[in-house]
Amino acid sequence: MSLVTVLATLVAFGLFIGAIFISTDNVTIFLSMPSFIMVFGGVMSATFMSYEPRYVMLSLKLIWKIMFSPKMGRDLLKSEVGRIIKWSYTVQKNGIPALETEASKAVKGDRFLKFGIDMVISGYTGAEVREILTNTIETTFGRNTIQVSILNAMAAGAPAFGMIGTLVGLIIMLDGMGGDPSQLGKGLAVAMITTLYGVIFARMVFMPAAAKIMQREQILRFRNYLICEGLALLADRKGPRYIQDKMNSYLDPAIHFNIDKMKK
Repeated sequence: MSLVTVLATLVAFGLFIGAIFISTDNVTIFLSMPSFIMVFGGVMSATFMSYEPRYVMLSLKLIWKIMFSPKMGRDLLKSEVGRIIKWSYTVQKNGIPALETEASKAVKGDRFLKFGIDMVISGYTGAEVREILTNTIETTFGRNTIQVSILNAMAAGAPAFGMIGTLVGLIIMLDGMGGDPSQLGKGLAVAMITTLYGVIFARMVFMPAAAKIMQREQILRFRNYLICEGLALLADRKGPRYIQDKMNSYLDPAIHFNIDKMKK
C-alpha cells in the first residue's frame, strides 16, 4: 500500500471538509443528490459514449488501485543491474543453457522478464532481443496509458457538467422568482453546488489518479528498458563489467552498481 498516497488523499478531503465545518453550522447545504447525479452521471454517460466500456471500467478500477503502490524504487533498479550481472557470470562459466535454471525463480510473476529470458535462452542475438523487447515495452506502455487519457477526459468533463447543473438550478430558481424572494439565496446556493462537485471530481479525483498512473507507467517503462539492455548484452555474451557500465549509464550516479563490492 502507498501510505503517501493514502495520507495525501485523506489530508486533501480532510482539509476541505474541515474548512466547511469551520465556515458554517449548516453543513448539509453541501450535500445534494441531484447535483451529484448531474455531475457524476453526466461524466459517466459522456465517457461511456466516447470510449469502449471495458476501458472505462478499467479506468475506474485504477482510481482505487493507485492506493497500492508497486515496489519500483531506486534500490530496485540497482538490484536489477546486479541480477543481470549475476546471470552474466553464470553464462560466462556454464553457457546460456545454465541461465534457464538460474533465472527460473526470478521470472515468476514477471511476464516481461520471462519473455526476455526465454529469447536469450532460445539463442536470439542481442539486436533481436533489443528490437523485440523495445516493441513490447512501447506497445505495453501504449495500452496501459489508455486509462490515463480516459481519466483526463473525465477530469475535463466534470466541471462542464457542474456548470450545466448550475444552469439548471438557476433556471429553476429564476422560474420561482415570482414567489418568496427570501428563497432566492438558498436556491442560488444549491445551484452552485454542482459546479463545486464538478471541480472536486476533476481536481481531487480524476486528475490526480491520471497523473499517478502515468508516472508509474513511465517508471515501469524505464525499468523495462533497463532490463531490455541487460538481456540484449547477455545474449551477446558481453562481460559482466561491460554490462555493469552499460546498465549503470541508465541510472543516477548515486545508485550505480559496483561489481567489485558484489565480489567481496
